[in-house]
Amino acid sequence: MKTMQARWITPTRTRVGQLMLGLGAFVASQMALAVGDLPGGPGVNQLDLATPVTEIAADQRWLHYFMLVICSVIFIGVFGVMFYSIFKHRRSKGAKAANFHESTTVEIVWTVVPFIIVICMALPATKVVVAMKDTSASDITIKATGTQWKWGYDYLKGEGEGIGFVSTLDLAQREASDSGKPPPMDDYLLKVDNPLVVPVDKKIRIITTANDVIHAWMVPAFGVKQDAIPGFVRDTWFRATQPGDYYGQCAELCGKEHAYMPIHVKVLAAADYTKWVDGKKKEMMAAADDPNKVWTLPDLIARGEKVYAANCAACHQPNGKGGGPVKPLDGSQVVLAADKSQQIHTVLDGRVNLGMPSWKQLSDTELAAVITYTKNNWSNKTGQIVQPTEVAALRK
Repeated sequence: MKTMQARWITPTRTRVGQLMLGLGAFVASQMALAVGDLPGGPGVNQLDLATPVTEIAADQRWLHYFMLVICSVIFIGVFGVMFYSIFKHRRSKGAKAANFHESTTVEIVWTVVPFIIVICMALPATKVVVAMKDTSASDITIKATGTQWKWGYDYLKGEGEGIGFVSTLDLAQREASDSGKPPPMDDYLLKVDNPLVVPVDKKIRIITTANDVIHAWMVPAFGVKQDAIPGFVRDTWFRATQPGDYYGQCAELCGKEHAYMPIHVKVLAAADYTKWVDGKKKEMMAAADDPNKVWTLPDLIARGEKVYAANCAACHQPNGKGGGPVKPLDGSQVVLAADKSQQIHTVLDGRVNLGMPSWKQLSDTELAAVITYTKNNWSNKTGQIVQPTEVAALRK
């Protein structure tokens, strides 16, 4: 008997020890991967709504708790009476069901009381919804165009008018995600190359649309979520009360790269925003290209390499090999074809069925440069040159 007990106890202790070691390793791994709260973005184990930085977001949060309290009181009251009645008037205690109907008092009560409750809920909710839709008297108007899988921003009215750029997930974060072992970072898949910049305490109107499929522009700290629909224009607004960085994501399932379409809004003090506008306009003027300029092959390749790294490498990879459903560019028949219009049409119009978005938001020079780069990089040594005028001719 003792021998059997010993044989039982020993492996049991071994199993317990293994479980403890496994648990310790799991806890250690979680601690190693621990990240912190992201100011203006999501928090670790966050349960509540985002900390509001706009009046609308604060109203939404108050409305959320107001409705929660009313629903909780109704829930407790209804189920409290129900369970009390079941317990108090159970058959085992000899209770007998009453036989009555057509109580005018009861019918008046259960009609009037819910009506009052609905009115109390509808009035503040309507006030908030109306305020959310009031985009009039804005200080700055910005168009946000959703494209698989990035955002294009055009400043249409107010300080900064004429500025336009594309905001894409930071390439280093995409590479970290593709590796399958991303290092710990608070802003994982939320860092972009060009954040949307706005001034504090100004009413910002956001006009949303899309080039391909339905997207949604959402920043929880602003209390903003607006669909971006191809062929339609929608709008929303916010007025940030605190400078800082605020994050969101596309909130409409828009394809396989949906997780890689973040939104980063940088709110600056008025003076800092003016400096940013001046600097951005100078940067755009310096980068402006003569659409009729005839480029040399080395210059186009050098320019195209930068365009490719910023816009194409995330899907096609820096080595041009692609991956999964993404077709490789290295050795591609379309890239190698003598008919240059094939590739020009591909980048201009996209191939939605293959996950290739349209790149019409890039300039003729940028498209000519990146096409020339792909035709003369890796094993593709065609020697072909695509000039901006060729892209412009097919864009029309």
